[in-house]
Amino acid sequence: DYPFHRRVSGFTSSLRTSSAETFIPTSVDLANGLHRPPQKPAILRKISAAQQLSASEVVTHLGQTVVLASGTLSVLLHCEAVGNPKPTISWAKNGEEVKYNDRLLLQPDDSLQILAPVEADVGFYACNASNSLGSDSVSIAVTLAGKPLIKASRATVINAESPDVTVDIGSVVKTIQKANVTINCQVAGVPEAKVTWFKNKVKLSSTHHLRDGLLFIANVSLSDQGLYSCKAANLHGEVTESSQLLVLEPPRPLPYLEDLAAVLTSAGPSTHSVLTSPSGTKLTVSPGSSALIGCAVDGHPTPNITWLYSGEPLSLQHQLLAAGRILQILNVSDFTDGEFSCLAQNEAGSLTQIMSLAIQEYRWSVDKLTACSASCGHRGVQLPQLRCLLDGAEVNASYCRETPKPSLQPVACNRRDCPSRWMVTSWSPCTRSCGGGLQTRRVTCQRLTAKGSSVPMSNEACAQVSKRPVDTQNCNRQPCVEWVASSWGQCNGPCIGPRLAVQHRQIFCQTRDGTSVSSDQCSSLPRPLSTQNCWTDVCGVHWRVSLWTVCTATCGNYGFQSRRVDCVHIRTNKPVMEHHCSWRPRPANWQRCNITPCENGTLLRGGETEQSRSRKEGRVVSQKHSTGPC
Repeated sequence: DYPFHRRVSGFTSSLRTSSAETFIPTSVDLANGLHRPPQKPAILRKISAAQQLSASEVVTHLGQTVVLASGTLSVLLHCEAVGNPKPTISWAKNGEEVKYNDRLLLQPDDSLQILAPVEADVGFYACNASNSLGSDSVSIAVTLAGKPLIKASRATVINAESPDVTVDIGSVVKTIQKANVTINCQVAGVPEAKVTWFKNKVKLSSTHHLRDGLLFIANVSLSDQGLYSCKAANLHGEVTESSQLLVLEPPRPLPYLEDLAAVLTSAGPSTHSVLTSPSGTKLTVSPGSSALIGCAVDGHPTPNITWLYSGEPLSLQHQLLAAGRILQILNVSDFTDGEFSCLAQNEAGSLTQIMSLAIQEYRWSVDKLTACSASCGHRGVQLPQLRCLLDGAEVNASYCRETPKPSLQPVACNRRDCPSRWMVTSWSPCTRSCGGGLQTRRVTCQRLTAKGSSVPMSNEACAQVSKRPVDTQNCNRQPCVEWVASSWGQCNGPCIGPRLAVQHRQIFCQTRDGTSVSSDQCSSLPRPLSTQNCWTDVCGVHWRVSLWTVCTATCGNYGFQSRRVDCVHIRTNKPVMEHHCSWRPRPANWQRCNITPCENGTLLRGGETEQSRSRKEGRVVSQKHSTGPC
């Protein structure tokens, strides 16, 4: 068997038979004679020396390339096969069964004849021979004017278990990881077409397994996913076909499910959550509660998830969240104890994970007492300790919050006289608010009896037990401070209104003996103002404007007029610096005027026309005023 695209260097077959031709069976030795035991079909390949013959009728055997020319009127494709029982012959073009019509004819000897071939007839024609023992198939290429041709498939091949898979270019390949993938790019053309491989439009280097139009990808991983393209080119043109390689991952369990935590946060504290697992998990809940059951699986493509209860599809009330990965049961009381399972399926396989649901009641138990509330005196009590139990094991008390609590009776304990001890009153107010003062309190020795009364004791009785507490302490030792302000400065700040300016003064924090300290020490005291408004004759100013001058033109677009604008003192009417008037907007000192179209011969100021003035000044009127008033 020979690689197809290297079998023939390119020629046109005709009705004549070359003296150099021979017939070779694919898998059968004809030397054994025609009378042989039952055998699978074998199609005879024809190997012929290259000939360049021009004929309107072309006859050829399998194993050659047919080049359609403008004068070709008929193409006859022979297919001869041996086998016992006699094989049945059928034809396919580019992987699809040939539909015979008035141009595509099946001859009595099983040859395929193409009458008046056109460009649409170009492609790979496969002769298929089959009997009860098996089948055989051989292709022949029909090209137009020697242009390259690629045998392409439009099939989708899914490999979920085989270690090796082989496809024709043009197929979509979906395979498990670690499989070996072979992509076959069978080409034809005259002269022979050169094959180049690409992955995602990037040319593959010679380090890849490229051989005779075959691309071999060993031990496929996720990094091998992509679009693989085969380009066939010769001097008559080029053609490209591509195959998409997708790597499949069967469903596999994950240790966590991020969506479950997010849904649980919004579901409320009464909702329980659990993940299914291949080996099975268990969730024990109280009646009436809700549950979130997560199916944490991964795979490529993303598995479809089906939920089952006791092996059957869910029929009772439920909700599916997070694209079916979370099963929400609003009330577990709708179900009995049973098994939930999630079935994850994709093209690579399936995975079942299970979870067992147990519904049990929580109850309160009173079998312990708390520690005594006092070591002596008359108030010591012990309370019965409640515990929340589930199936005899203690659980968090929140699980029993909907169960009524039993009545509890306190038990008296440690009802005896207390040892003598020091008793103190609260501290008195400090004698000074700052600068250091004193506080006092009363300290006595007493004993509390089992009846609840307090009996005075001598100081010596308490001194044997503990040291006498102090009855005096210093307080408010921070220095006494205050804000001090300097005299107001002159009223000569910037004018902020008519006869209105601003004056300033400095503010200091100091002790009562005159020592300056950080302002932070006075932060608790109200701070005096450091600025204020004041009246001054300097700010008695206003803007004074003169009358507008006569407009520089009677018409057109460039007439303007101006006026004088000064800041003057209201009382003296004398000009002052303009910044004294800045508290009011400054009036405009020029404006445009007489903005109307001019007629021919219109007089300007001075008795001249625009044309005469233009000739006298050697320029157009519009240019004279183009710079404006500046």
